[in-house]
Amino acid sequence: MKKFFILVIPVLMSIILAACGLTKLDSDSITTIPRSEDKAEPGNDAGQSGSQTNSEKSDLDIKGDVLQADTEAYMKSIIEERSREVLTAIAERDFEKLAGAVHPEKGVRFSPYGYVDTERDLVFTAEQISKMASDTRKYVWGSYDGSGEPIELTFSEYFSRFVYDVAFTEAEQVGYNRILGQGNSLNNSFEVYKNAIIVEYHFPGIDPQYEGMDWRSLRLVFEKSGDTWYLAGIIHDQWTI
Repeated sequence: MKKFFILVIPVLMSIILAACGLTKLDSDSITTIPRSEDKAEPGNDAGQSGSQTNSEKSDLDIKGDVLQADTEAYMKSIIEERSREVLTAIAERDFEKLAGAVHPEKGVRFSPYGYVDTERDLVFTAEQISKMASDTRKYVWGSYDGSGEPIELTFSEYFSRFVYDVAFTEAEQVGYNRILGQGNSLNNSFEVYKNAIIVEYHFPGIDPQYEGMDWRSLRLVFEKSGDTWYLAGIIHDQWTI
């Protein structure tokens, strides 16, 4: 009997060791297949789950561009002719004609720079605009960029410096509810004029030696009253410190 156990035990031990050998895994031979959301895409960091691929981003950008173009084309169809009439009146300093386009209830606000200051920017009624050609009084229109000194000018002086300082009738670019000129000053025009169409006449630069630092924009703000779009704001913008 003892001989039987002596013979059997080594056999059992061999079987057990063989079984353990079969279940032992070599970690170097294992290949891990990443989940689809963990796979690295070209141009993306590996392991960023949920991130968009380049093609998806491109599609979204294209859709955004198309939407912007469609919206701008629609705005242009509504306001282009009206805006050109107002711009021509400004260029010719035809204040009687300009007065006819001024918003009957709100008047027209003049902003010397891109930031619209609803507390300090001056507002004139249509009747006042019609008489401005002969007005010699000096007004404070805000503060000069850089120095902070008050802008004390007559209407005519302000008009030459902060309205029609370049030939905007020949502007290189025109945008409809689209910002073209962007500088250091905050542009809050769409926050102030929430239901408006803003037409921007823009020069990316005047003198090549300044490499665009002398860009100019004139934005005409139109708000609707009844069935008519009226001029509610004239915003001058340029490169600022």
